[in-house]
Amino acid sequence: MAPGNTNTPKDDSGRGSGTSSAAHTGRAAGDQQTRSARLAVTAFPVLVVLGGLLGVAASDTLVAMSPAIPWALGVVMFLMGLTLTMPDFARIAKRPWAVLIGVALQFTIMPLAGLAIVRLLGLEPMLAVGVILVGCAPGGTASNVVTYLSRGDVALSVTVTTVSTLLAPLLTPVLTLWLAGSYLEVSAGAMMLSIVKTVFVPVVLGVVVRLFAARAVEAVAPALPWLSTITITLIVAVVVAGSKSSLASAGLIVLLAVILHNAIGLALGYGAARLTGLSPAQRRALSIEVGMQNSGLAASLAAAYFSPLAALPAAVFSVWHNVSGAIIAALFARAKAD
Repeated sequence: MAPGNTNTPKDDSGRGSGTSSAAHTGRAAGDQQTRSARLAVTAFPVLVVLGGLLGVAASDTLVAMSPAIPWALGVVMFLMGLTLTMPDFARIAKRPWAVLIGVALQFTIMPLAGLAIVRLLGLEPMLAVGVILVGCAPGGTASNVVTYLSRGDVALSVTVTTVSTLLAPLLTPVLTLWLAGSYLEVSAGAMMLSIVKTVFVPVVLGVVVRLFAARAVEAVAPALPWLSTITITLIVAVVVAGSKSSLASAGLIVLLAVILHNAIGLALGYGAARLTGLSPAQRRALSIEVGMQNSGLAASLAAAYFSPLAALPAAVFSVWHNVSGAIIAALFARAKAD
């Protein structure tokens, strides 16, 4: 779960032959979008915590909004689609090896780490499924901005996020069925259809709108990460409202599971990228890409197919991975070499 890919940190390698004033205007717009994205990522953990507190304080009202979670997630994914351009997809052909490694790490490290953690901690079935769902989700879109702040390969981060998101309708249900099926019954087919409707279709629609109305999208681009942040905050508030009764008994163990899950993803993502011979900038990108998940999707699926308690790990993850993302970005940015 994340504020959204803004496309602002990417290398501007194809300026074309426009006038200097047009180039200056483009750079100014890009700088504004970058500042907006950075502020959104910085404020995101605080806003999500406030959303959680709102969920506790107004649980009776917010629980009634649970059916709206998939629609809210669809809005977030549509906003992500608005930030994608044709060069994003062209990068897949230009760097297939790095993208393949990133996607493979995304859908192996985090799902298996989730299973290992729930067994290690002996989590009850609902929480276990929630943790595994987070692991089986695609990468979170805030990873793109965090990669930028970390001096990582932003183009690779954007590409891996895009590919893993588009593969999620197939891989997330299959992996969840395989790894969580022993805990609870998993309706993989229904889950697959749900992801198509709430992730794939909105992303594609956003791409199409961007393709045919690029100027209008650019005009509102600085607002996109904030719209995404506010929507995700509301999702967290509704999820917390639904699991309010379990917070006191399960909150600490869920937090521990989330911290372990995120740390394993960051560490193994970096280590595996290094073993495959990728550059330092690519290692940073894949470390962050693997460690940060689309926990909004996990929360939506957990609430729809299991229970609000199963969505609790995703809500906690949405806060923690942005906190750890800020920390890892600061560490990477200060490092002289990897």
